[in-house]
Amino acid sequence: MQDKNKNEQKSFFEDVFAVARQIPYGRVSSYGAIANYLETVTARMVGWAMNKSFTADPPVPAHRVVNRKGELSGRHHFSTPSMMQELLENEGIIIEQDKVKDFKKLYWNPSDELAD
Repeated sequence: MQDKNKNEQKSFFEDVFAVARQIPYGRVSSYGAIANYLETVTARMVGWAMNKSFTADPPVPAHRVVNRKGELSGRHHFSTPSMMQELLENEGIIIEQDKVKDFKKLYWNPSDELAD
């Protein structure tokens, strides 16, 4: 039974990572949008997966996943508290008070963008 759970967990991570890898450079998505797209997980579970993504190969752009308000709620899970902001700013995204400026304009929703 434990092997089945490990396989399900690995599949869950890979599903979340696969969606996050498709977020375009200079755009952001949210934990909830990824969860809605996958239909079987919650936003909190996507956040948990993003926290585990730092050793994934190929790399996962976890910095592009923010909360539903555009806030950098996952910033404390990066190597430094400012790393998430720095990575987003390197892509031309403006951050003000730990929040993505023009969030609605930069928002990428996998349910709209990824056709099944």
